Amino acid sequence: MESPRKGISASTSAGPGDLFDASSDAAAVIAPNGVVLGWTLSAEALLGYPAREVVGGSAAHLLAMPDDPLRAAAVAERCRAGHGWSGLIAVRHRDGRCLDVHLLVSASFRIGADECFLVSAREQRPQWTVARSVLDGFLTRLPVGMAVMDQDLRYVWLNDTLEQFGGVPREQRLGRRVSDVLPGLQAEALEGLMRKALATGVPVTDYEYAGWSWADPHRRHAFSTSFFPLVDADGAASGICYLVQDITERWTARQLLTLVNEAGTSIGTTLDVLRTAQELADFAVPRFADFVVVDLLEPVLSTEGHGAWLTDAGPPPATPAMRRAGMQSVRAGCPEAVARIGEEVGFLPPPRDVNMLISGEPRLIPVLDPSDALWATEEPVRAARIREFGLHTMIAAPMRARNTALGLTTFARSLNPVPFGPDDVLLARELVARAAVCVDNARRYTREHMAAVTLQRSLLPPALSGGTALEVASSYLPADPTGGVGGDWFDVIPLSGGRMGLVIGDVVGHGIAAAASMGRLRTAVQTLADMELPPDELLAHLDDLVLRLSDEENAAGSGEHSTTTFIGATCLYAVYDPVTRRCEMARAGHPPPVVVAPGGHAYFPEIPAGPPLGLGGMAFEATEIELAENSLFGLYTDGLIEGGDQDVERGMSRLGAVLARTGHNLGTLCASAVHELVPVPQPDDIALLLARTHGLGADRLATWEVPPDPAAVGDLRTRAIRQVEDWGLGELAVTTELIVSELVTNAIRYAALPIRLRLLRDVRLTCEVSDASSTAPRLRHARSTDEGGRGLFLVAQLSHRWGVRYTGDGKIIWAEQEIP
Repeated sequence: MESPRKGISASTSAGPGDLFDASSDAAAVIAPNGVVLGWTLSAEALLGYPAREVVGGSAAHLLAMPDDPLRAAAVAERCRAGHGWSGLIAVRHRDGRCLDVHLLVSASFRIGADECFLVSAREQRPQWTVARSVLDGFLTRLPVGMAVMDQDLRYVWLNDTLEQFGGVPREQRLGRRVSDVLPGLQAEALEGLMRKALATGVPVTDYEYAGWSWADPHRRHAFSTSFFPLVDADGAASGICYLVQDITERWTARQLLTLVNEAGTSIGTTLDVLRTAQELADFAVPRFADFVVVDLLEPVLSTEGHGAWLTDAGPPPATPAMRRAGMQSVRAGCPEAVARIGEEVGFLPPPRDVNMLISGEPRLIPVLDPSDALWATEEPVRAARIREFGLHTMIAAPMRARNTALGLTTFARSLNPVPFGPDDVLLARELVARAAVCVDNARRYTREHMAAVTLQRSLLPPALSGGTALEVASSYLPADPTGGVGGDWFDVIPLSGGRMGLVIGDVVGHGIAAAASMGRLRTAVQTLADMELPPDELLAHLDDLVLRLSDEENAAGSGEHSTTTFIGATCLYAVYDPVTRRCEMARAGHPPPVVVAPGGHAYFPEIPAGPPLGLGGMAFEATEIELAENSLFGLYTDGLIEGGDQDVERGMSRLGAVLARTGHNLGTLCASAVHELVPVPQPDDIALLLARTHGLGADRLATWEVPPDPAAVGDLRTRAIRQVEDWGLGELAVTTELIVSELVTNAIRYAALPIRLRLLRDVRLTCEVSDASSTAPRLRHARSTDEGGRGLFLVAQLSHRWGVRYTGDGKIIWAEQEIP
C-alpha cells in the first residue's frame, strides 16, 4: 500500500461521529501495493474519475500531498491488526481541484488469496457558524416567550415576546419575581414548578394554565410553560430558562369541547319538556353566560296536535306565541327577566325577524346598545333591564330539531366583561341543538304518554258495581312518565245467578301497544265470562288468544318497516257466588289475592300460580274457597307489592297489614292503601280492586224439586207466582209464569233427573232450572204451522237476558228480568 503523504491528520481510533454511511460515501478497494481493485459510483461522483480510468492503476496520483512511507506502513500494520484507521487527507479532483476528505480504512480482509483494504471517503465541508448578533436577534424576536431566572427566581433576561405577553416593560421585570410582576397569574404554582426543576434538575414541560395579563386585561388567556434548569461547568443548576407560549385558541377549543360533552350528560336527563328547558339554562349559567332564558312555542308545550312548526310547512305566524320554559341568572331571582316561568312571551331580537326560528341561524349582538332605536322603540322594557343590569352582549339561538321549530334560547353577559364572539356562537348553537333534540324527544314522548293514558283510562271500566253480592272499590295509579304507561286492567263482571266475576291483569310492556293489548284482553275476558266458563277454562281460552295475538304481531314484524312485538300478560279470574258464599278462582302467573276475614286476619289463599298467558301448552288449575260474610277480597298488580326493595313477600305482608285495618269505608281504604304502599311514583302501573262480600239470604231465594210429571208444571207456576208476589214483584208475575212454564216443561221433556226450579231475587229476578243433562238447548224460530218449538224463543223475548251454564252435575238454564 502506497504511503499517505506528509500532513495527514490521523487519529488512533474512529469515534461515532466518524462512521460512514456506505450508501452515500465514496468507496474503493485497494491492494497492499496501492493498486485500485474496485471503484464505486459515489467515488466517481466525489473525484470525477470513472472506474475505467482508476481500476488497475495506482492510487498515489489521487493524493494531493507528499508521500510519507513511515506513516503509511504504520496505518497498514494497524489495519492488519484488525483495528482500522480514519483521518483527514487531501485528494485531487479530476478537474485539478483539491478536496479535503475524511478517510476511513477498514481492517484488512482477503478476496481469495489476496489481501486488500476497503477505503471510504466523505468530503469535509466548512462548518456553519452563527454570529452572536444573529443569535441574540433570533432569541429576542422568537415567537415563544423566553426568560432566564436566577436561583432566587428573579428575572435576569427576557425576550420581546414575553414582554408583549405580560404587558409589563422589561425594565420593570428585571430583578423581580413573577409574583411581584403578575400576582394574579398563578404565580405560586409557577414558582413551585421552577423550584422543583432547580432541585431535581429535571425539566418541567408543557404546564398549561389560564390567566390574565396587563397586555389584555379583559380577556382570559391560556399559556403553556416549560422550565429548564441551566447547568454550569460543574454540573450545578445556576438558574432557570422559562419558556411560555400563548395557547388561548387551543385551550378555548378544548374547553368548548369539554363543555359540549358535559352538556350531553346534564341536559335531557328526564322526558319532561319544562325540565329539559330549565336544565339548559342551569347548565349555561355561569359556565357560558350570566343570564339565559329559554322560550318555547305554545304548540311545543301542548299535548294536542302536531306540537310545533314544521320548517317546510309554510311561513310561520308574524308574532310567534311562546311561553317562558326556563331561565337562570348569576343574580338570585333572575331580576333581568321581563317574564316569569310559564308566562307568555313574544321576544325576538331586533330586527324581530320571525324567519330566524325557521332558518335556525343564531343571531350575535356583540355589543348591546339599549339606546338603539330598535331596542328603545320595539323593546322598551327589555332596553331598561339591559341598561339597569349592564347586559352588554347577547346571542339568540333558535331551537330546532328534526326539521321542526321549537323555540328560542337567549344568552347574555353582564358580569363577565368579555363580549360574545364567533366561537361562542358555535358553542351556543351546539348547546341549543343538543337541548332541542331532548326537548323534541320529551315533547313526542309526552304526547304518546298522554295518548296511552287516555286510551288506557277509556278502556278501564268507568264505574264498578258488585250488585248486592259485593261492595267494590278500585284505585288505579299510572306509572311515572319516565317509565311509560303499562297495561294493568281490572273489571267486575255480573254473571247469572247473582254471581260476580272479578278479574285483574297486567300486560307486558309499556306505551300505547300495551294499553291497546290490555283493551283486547279485557274485552276477551268479558266475552268468555258471558259464556259462563269456569276460571281455569277461561284462562285457557285467554292463553290461546294471547298466542294468536303474538303470532299476528310476529307476522307483522317480519315486514321491512315493522318491529316484532311479543305480547304476554298475567291474569287472575275469580267468581263469587253469594248463595253459597264460595269463590272459585284461577291465576296465570299473577300474584295471589289477599283475603281479610271479618275479624281482621289477613291471609293469601294458596292457589296454583299457573303459567303467564302466552306460553301455551300448560294447564291452569282452579281453587275454591269459602268467604265469610263481610270478608274483604283484594286483587292487585305486582307494582303495588314490589316497592323500592323489590321484595315481593315483604310487600305482600305490608299489603295485608294495611288492609287489615278496620273502621274505613272501602273507597277510603283502597285509596289510602295505594298511597301508603306507593308514596312516590313508580315505573310501573298500579291497580288495586277491593270487594267486600255479602251473602244472599234465604228470604231472597226459593227452590223446588221438579217431579218428572208434566202435570206438576201448573203447581210450580202457582208457587212461583205466589213467591214473586210475596217479594212485592207482582208486575213480573205474568212473565215469570210464562218463563217458569216453558223452562220446566222443556226440562221434564228432554232433561235428566234430578230437576230443580229456583227463583232468586237480587239486582234482577232470576229464574233457574237445573238438570243432570249436559245437552245444550237450541233457540229455534218456529214456522207458523209448527205446533211447538217456541219455548226458548218466548223466554228470550220475555227476559232481559238468558243463557246456560254448565256444572259438574249437568247444566242450568237461567233467565233474568229487570226489577221495576
